[in-house]
Amino acid sequence: MSISQAITCKAVVCWGKGEPWKVEEIQVEPPKATEVRVKMLYASICHTDFLFSTGFPLPLFPRVLGHEGVGVVESVGDEVKEFKEGDIVIPTYIGECKKCENCTSEMANLCLKHPFTINGLMPDGSSRMSIRGQKLYHLFTCSTMAEYTVVDANYAVKVDPGIDLSLAGFLSCGYSSGFGAAWKEFKVEKGSSVAVFGLGAVGLGVVDGARIQGAAKIIGIDKNPYRKDKGEAFGMTDFINPDDEPNKSISELVKEMTHGTGVDYGFECTGVTSLLSEALEATKLGKGKVMAIGAAMEDKVPLNFLAIALGRNLKGTIFGGIKTKSELPIILDKCKNKQLQVDQLLTHQVMLEDLDEAIKLLKQPDCVKCIPIPITIGQVNNLF
Repeated sequence: MSISQAITCKAVVCWGKGEPWKVEEIQVEPPKATEVRVKMLYASICHTDFLFSTGFPLPLFPRVLGHEGVGVVESVGDEVKEFKEGDIVIPTYIGECKKCENCTSEMANLCLKHPFTINGLMPDGSSRMSIRGQKLYHLFTCSTMAEYTVVDANYAVKVDPGIDLSLAGFLSCGYSSGFGAAWKEFKVEKGSSVAVFGLGAVGLGVVDGARIQGAAKIIGIDKNPYRKDKGEAFGMTDFINPDDEPNKSISELVKEMTHGTGVDYGFECTGVTSLLSEALEATKLGKGKVMAIGAAMEDKVPLNFLAIALGRNLKGTIFGGIKTKSELPIILDKCKNKQLQVDQLLTHQVMLEDLDEAIKLLKQPDCVKCIPIPITIGQVNNLF
């Protein structure tokens, strides 16, 4: 057991719907019995952070943002057996008990004992963060854009310190959600064809997963021309910029590339709900499969019923179907052994204090991932 006190540190706080993010001094409490307090080393900004700062799906403020990152365990609760001080961990937003109906099934990764939550609180219904005496909400079970965060040990995964830690944090959401969708959820077949809608971190993860699985044709779709080279670095074989042919639908363009039949698998990675029907139309009649991965801002989505009625399948996923304790380490190992192209995601790196600069960079067409670093790289190196 670690005996620790509350820590005052910096964190990225969103005070209300649509309000600018601010770097603030907050207080982080010691971990309770089943929790660990983590000193964050790297954290990256994700589309979902912007989504939650709009108040969707729940307007809970003020909130500490961030759900991608990697850190070192600073202190542990007295019932924690899996981790000790100094362990490198990834905070996660889904747990794995390995015993419930879902954890013992190949069909699901959403643990019933340690569930996926969006209420901004710890499993016991309280928060470990505050600012000037006011409660702060967490983002999922993480809040990684802080110098320190507290997570329940069931929502953390140990990381081999031999891996490049600046890349390990990417595997805690976007990239792994895409990779898992191709590798775990659909188990893309060798020689098959794939269409990927959106070539951000999620879409590039899909491309990498489809490449690993042996897909013969991987079509990337994005309005940003800079993503063509990036997609090719991950294994994309063909590229569609819808703006190049505005009089044709995306599904028409995909079918033109596949002799009129469409692809075997479609992956919607943007969260633009109207693209779900396009993705369905772009797959083969009677057997096409589409995975909805991108985080959307609407509760309800428009769908072309006929596209589904003609034998196509639509499925949703959280974290690409990956089980955090038993399967995320497999992806981490692949990353360590350079089997994946994760290093291609990192395009910019700034300090936490330069948050405004990080947000500006994310709006640049050549930016995929930008890391606001809570502590300096020198300090990271001195940990080992």
